[in-house]
Amino acid sequence: MNFDGLDAGMGEYPPSLHGTLEAVMEPSMDPHLNPSLLQGVELDPEGLAVTVPEAVHLMEGMFSELHSAVSEVGIPVTATHFDLQEEMLWMGNHRGHVTSFFGPTMGRHSSFQAHASDDIRHIHSLETGVLFLSKCNLKCHTRGGLVMFDYPLEEGADMHSLLMTDNNTVLMGGLQNYAVELDLNTVQETQKFTVDVPGVAIMRQTGRFFYCGHTSGKITLRDLRSFKTEHEFDAFSGSLSDFDVHGNLLAACGFSSRGMNGLACDRFLMVYDLRMMRAVTPLQVHVDPLFLRFIPTYTSRLAIISQTGQCQFCEPTGLANMADIFHVNTVGQVLMSFDVSSSKQALAFGDSGGCVHLWSDAPEVSFNDYSRETEFALPCLVDTLPQLDWNHDLLPLSIIPTPLTSTEHLLSDWSPAKATPSPRRAPPVDPEILRAMKTVGFIGYAANPRTRPRNQVPYKIKDVELDYDNYNQVPESPIGRDEEPHLYMVPKKYRKVTIKYSKLGLEDFDFKHYNRTLFAGLEPHIPNAYCNFVVLLFLLASSSTCWIYFLIRPLQLLKASNFLRAFRTIPEASALGLILADSDEQTGKARLGRLIQSWNRFILTQLHQETQEQEGPQAYRGASSSSLGSSGESAIGKLFGCEVENSSLCRCGKETVRSSLSLLFTMHYPEQNSQEKTIKEYDFSEILKKSICLEQSTQAWCENCEKYQPTVQTRNIRCLPDVLVINCEVNSAKEAEFWKVQAEVNDTHFGFISIPTFSNTRYLIHNMGITFDTRAEDLRHVWIPPSLKMSISKSQGLEIGSWPEGEELSTEEEEEGASVYDLVVTVPHILDARTGGNLVAHIKVGETYHQRKEGVTHQQWYLFNDFLIEPIDKTEAAQFDVSWKVPGILYYAKRNYHTKYDLRIKNPIDASVLLTEASLARKQRKSHATFIPLMVSEMPQAGELVGLDAEFVTLNQEEAELRSDGTKSTIKPSQMSVARITCVRGQGPNEGVPFIDDYISTQEQVVDYLTQYSGIKPGDLDAKISSKHLTTLKSTYLKLRFLIDTGVRFVGHGLQKDFRVINLLVLKDQVVDTVYLFHLPRKRMISLRFLAWYFLELNIQGETHDSIEDARTALQLYRKHLELSRAGGNDEVRKVLKGLYEKGRQLDWKVPESETGDGQGSPKSAAVFPSVMGL
Repeated sequence: MNFDGLDAGMGEYPPSLHGTLEAVMEPSMDPHLNPSLLQGVELDPEGLAVTVPEAVHLMEGMFSELHSAVSEVGIPVTATHFDLQEEMLWMGNHRGHVTSFFGPTMGRHSSFQAHASDDIRHIHSLETGVLFLSKCNLKCHTRGGLVMFDYPLEEGADMHSLLMTDNNTVLMGGLQNYAVELDLNTVQETQKFTVDVPGVAIMRQTGRFFYCGHTSGKITLRDLRSFKTEHEFDAFSGSLSDFDVHGNLLAACGFSSRGMNGLACDRFLMVYDLRMMRAVTPLQVHVDPLFLRFIPTYTSRLAIISQTGQCQFCEPTGLANMADIFHVNTVGQVLMSFDVSSSKQALAFGDSGGCVHLWSDAPEVSFNDYSRETEFALPCLVDTLPQLDWNHDLLPLSIIPTPLTSTEHLLSDWSPAKATPSPRRAPPVDPEILRAMKTVGFIGYAANPRTRPRNQVPYKIKDVELDYDNYNQVPESPIGRDEEPHLYMVPKKYRKVTIKYSKLGLEDFDFKHYNRTLFAGLEPHIPNAYCNFVVLLFLLASSSTCWIYFLIRPLQLLKASNFLRAFRTIPEASALGLILADSDEQTGKARLGRLIQSWNRFILTQLHQETQEQEGPQAYRGASSSSLGSSGESAIGKLFGCEVENSSLCRCGKETVRSSLSLLFTMHYPEQNSQEKTIKEYDFSEILKKSICLEQSTQAWCENCEKYQPTVQTRNIRCLPDVLVINCEVNSAKEAEFWKVQAEVNDTHFGFISIPTFSNTRYLIHNMGITFDTRAEDLRHVWIPPSLKMSISKSQGLEIGSWPEGEELSTEEEEEGASVYDLVVTVPHILDARTGGNLVAHIKVGETYHQRKEGVTHQQWYLFNDFLIEPIDKTEAAQFDVSWKVPGILYYAKRNYHTKYDLRIKNPIDASVLLTEASLARKQRKSHATFIPLMVSEMPQAGELVGLDAEFVTLNQEEAELRSDGTKSTIKPSQMSVARITCVRGQGPNEGVPFIDDYISTQEQVVDYLTQYSGIKPGDLDAKISSKHLTTLKSTYLKLRFLIDTGVRFVGHGLQKDFRVINLLVLKDQVVDTVYLFHLPRKRMISLRFLAWYFLELNIQGETHDSIEDARTALQLYRKHLELSRAGGNDEVRKVLKGLYEKGRQLDWKVPESETGDGQGSPKSAAVFPSVMGL
């Protein structure tokens, strides 16, 4: 409803606008309106400009519809604006999308999203761009859609209109008690003017005053410099709809109050003489006015527009004539916006159906008197084919297209009957659902058999899919396997595991049932958990660099959220398609086999780059074009890097050699001759050598020939890596068949030992120091050797061969540079159609880990399947039955390579993290500080007390389903994120004074701030408007990690759950949890508020929770527990706790309001924390 002021213009004005009207009226319309004036409009769903169906012959001076266009069908048009510099019409809709149309034909010029969700409320064109005002944001875009600036307004702003006060200053007003003046050059607020509630909804300007329209029905005239009110017109008793100013006249329309009947549209326009500052005779019109504009041509005409599309022209000081009425045909929609061009020749209407109507009084309409030329996007230029000279002797005939001479029919020759699409029928309901269904009324309830993804219906396009990932995802069928031999059963330990959540979440889930080792599994419900096991692999195998230490050290708490949160923020990961949507992960649509190999390549490169930046700022930044010296700058480069020499030989004889660093190698399998029915037998080492020393022919640029030429590209390695990483690339049925044949040929070969193929006989074989005690059938599907011997010689280059697992190299072979590589990791993709498939890992854990954890010297293979972990036999790690277990990644490690590295866990965090740091919040000041950082002399020591409390917000809501018996089953728990962490001093003269009170800034969307329980309010975590001490998650983690590694004892209430959500591992003897101090076995847990009232006579957590208050209270409760223990021992404590539970049952565990003490004025609080009151 709010528009810019219009420039005055003069033009030809005929005395009569319309002819005589018939007296036939439609009851639903205005009684004074003739329906014969209505003209039809078609809405084009594609959003293209559409003309009036019938030919329109415009009479000079008589407004008629020229064109209509649709931007988005069904989305109301909330703002329209004629460009003041070019022949363009702008519109903005309710969803923040803007579209521009060029000229009177309304050809689409540009279309883009100006705001993510809020509606566009005002548009104004500038010399260099266009301003778009939404509720709490002002954006400037170029006319092509590029963002010039984005200015967010204060929280709570509700802007409605803007006004250009000069070329570089804009004034914005809305439904708040202030108006903002903004400098467009610096994009900074210059002044803020205070206005009366309910604010300014419409603004106009002349050479004398600012005119401000208020929703209360008043219009105020304000000084141009000071913005002070000079005069005030009380136009309407209800509300103001629109007003306009021209010359010495001000006209306004609005609503009048009708008592108990509410507001009614007033058909009297209020007209004021600005020379005498008083009202003149009101003007009665024949439509219900919603918009009005002066259209000064020969006289000062007024255009009055109703919401239903009726438009009437009249003189502001004369009588309105019914003949001067026309109707905008909105096809039942209501008008939402209106604007007049600066030339006064065109009118634009926007309706609630997403349509923009252009009306004009001339066929050749011009929006502006002097418009500059509009720039358009360059069209796609396609080179035309050159003229062919048929008579030329050297003309190559291959470039002349030849007609089709084959007698075979083309696909386009099919009969219409074969090409007619047939709709898919809905599949029948699962018989198990119908069998178990219970009917209540006309609704049936049944348990979910979980045979299909939720809310999805699969359609079988064809019986046999060529895509390997789908082809091999056969259903599990434990019965009838003899009748259907093509169905394979996935062993239970390899199936996808899920957590069954209860009311307590994860607290009562028995992880020990799935994991009896000393390793920690990982929870699978967090986004992108497909890479869980590779993260765990780096925890077991990587050196303790700072980057990996910070991200992976907390993983012992069964959740990789720290790592995956950092992973999701990397733009390259999203560009490579490594960030999965929840639906793809749950329904099994993702091709995990390919995905994990791409992830493996990406993570090695990313770790190489980031550790390289930390250790050497001048080091090379990419893994594809490295030099040999750069590999030494990165810990990942030292461990996985291998210098590669790439040679490109053109047929002209020109050879180009380049060196690079390769962190992994991809398997390349030999091409199968179509004439050969059987696949040849290959040794794994032979295929691996050809894959590393790859030779292939391809088109490449030759500098000598100066064009693309067929070249032979050869790759050789100059040195051997410490860890050889191999992507198996078994991504199609052809590659799977090759792997299957090789595994079957080598069924009885594993580690150079031949095993007789008797199915039920056990053998104990001693050969070359290797002992096997296994079934012969367990050695099936094994192709990869447990050990490889690799060497590089000047004469023969790279040499690879299988090697007995337990045998060492001779001194002579070691001097020649040979090395033995042992298989340490295999990553298979498990194909299971019922669950969508999953990824697991077989990891060979070395002696170092077992000696540190178990005190024994031992090597053992383990299966890692999220939180299911169990030891396995070494042969199982190398078995790949491609019908359900497809190889993905292999890791071979050089024997005894770890002696070169320091594998001791180091703490790269020092005490400086606890010193003073700057806040991310712009508005945070020292006066707002809620904590005093530690001095160097106050640094905590091992065993000292630290009070801790944390508050959380919700990132994703819980997903649950209702069972047929009415009970609720949690499918996916809510995802929480730490929002505030507070640590208070636990001893000394400043006991109880906080030294950490960090609000955690998050880039992820918060769906629930849980203000009642956390005290966190919207805006507290926003750096632009927060007044809190805002910091990053990494900064706060470093502080807590330092305190944990120092050995302090944390005191708090419910710390076990807090540390789990924070995702940090703290030893039990470092945690003092008051939940368990004041708890009797098999009794309920008691809230901190009730304990504080009962023992300390404190009233806390009145309206919301405050982490400082909670941490102090927990410290006092711990002191109280020590006091009770010293007074009477455990008997006295148990007696007091019985009294506590008895009192709680009497009061229903609610703190009585009448008996609560004032915590702030409590003498106990003042005595224990004398220095806290100054904060």
